[in-house]
Amino acid sequence: MTRHPRVCVVGVGAVGGLIAAKLAQAGYPVDVLARGEHLRAIEANGLALIEGQTRATVRVATASDPTALGPHDVVFIAFKAPSLVCSAGALTPLLGPDTVLVPAMNGVPWWFFHRFGGRLVGTRLSSVDPGGAISRSLPAEQVIGSVVHLSSSIAAPGVIRRGFGNVLIVGEPSGERSGRLARVIKMLEQGGFTVKPTPEIQREVWLKLWGNMNMNPISALTGSTADAVLDDPLTAQLVRDMMEEAAAVGRALGIEMSMTASERIAVTRELGAFKTSMLQDLESGRPLEIDAILGAPCEIGDRLGIPMPFSKAVLGLTRQRARNLGLYAYEAGGPTVKPLPS
Repeated sequence: MTRHPRVCVVGVGAVGGLIAAKLAQAGYPVDVLARGEHLRAIEANGLALIEGQTRATVRVATASDPTALGPHDVVFIAFKAPSLVCSAGALTPLLGPDTVLVPAMNGVPWWFFHRFGGRLVGTRLSSVDPGGAISRSLPAEQVIGSVVHLSSSIAAPGVIRRGFGNVLIVGEPSGERSGRLARVIKMLEQGGFTVKPTPEIQREVWLKLWGNMNMNPISALTGSTADAVLDDPLTAQLVRDMMEEAAAVGRALGIEMSMTASERIAVTRELGAFKTSMLQDLESGRPLEIDAILGAPCEIGDRLGIPMPFSKAVLGLTRQRARNLGLYAYEAGGPTVKPLPS
C-alpha cells in the first residue's frame, strides 16, 4: 500500500487553513503550525471548514514549535511575507533533504530568480530576502512555485470560511516537468483544487502581481475599495501608469503579458467593491506586505536600469503610512541598487 506523503501547513490562516482542511479531508496526514487562540481552538475542536451551507471538521496534528513535528515530505508555506522573513530560520526542523516546499504567498517570492531571469538569474532580492535569511533556511532548490487564485477567510478561531475561486497554479522554477511536481499536482487535485501546471511559473507570479502591485498600495493609501480607485480618473490613470512600468520590467525578464492593461483592469472590476488584502491588513493593524508586492518590482527595475517613477512614488508613500501606523515590519530596501551592465 502506497504511503501518503506527510504534509505540514505553516501559517494556518485563511488560505493555509483551507489547504490543510481539504488535504486532511482527502486522507493525507496533515500537521499544522499555528499559534495563539487559533491554535488552541484547533487543538480543542479540530479545524472546521465552512463551504456554502456545509460545515465539516477535520482533526490535524498541531504544534507551535516546528521542532515538535520534524521533517515532512511536503511543506506548504502560507505566511504573510513579513512573517516569513522573521520566521524562516525556525522552520528548518521541518525540512529533510527531499522535502518539497510549496509557498502559497503574495508578491515576488525569494525563489523568483532560481534558474530564471537572464542577466538576473540567481539574484537575491533584498526587498523580500534581507540578508539572505530566507534563502539560507529554505533552499530554492526545494521549491515548487505556486500562485493562488482563490479566497477564504477566518470566520472564527479554528474556523475557515471558503470564498470564491478554486485555482492553484504550480510549476518548477526551472520550468521542467518533474516527478515531485507531478506528486504535488496529484495531492492538490485529490484535495479538490483545480490545479494548473505551468512551465512559466514566474510569468504567472508576475501576471497576478501586475494587478496587485498598484491596487493594494493605492487602496491602503486612500482607504478606498477597488471600484472607487478605478472610478476616479486620476487614480485609475495611476494604476495604468504603474502597470506600464511593471510590464516594461516583465519584458526585460522575458515575460510577456497575455492580456492588455485594460483587460487586467476589467478582471479587477468584476470583483466589485472589495477591499484589497493590504487595506484589510491596515485596518486590522497587521504588518503590510509592501516589499513583496511593490518593493520587489521596484528593486528589479533598479537592477535592470528601468525607471519606475510612478511605482516608486507610491512605494514611498505607502511605506511612510505604514511606518507612521507601526505596520512596517522591517527596513529591507536599503540604498538603491546599481543596474547590471548591459
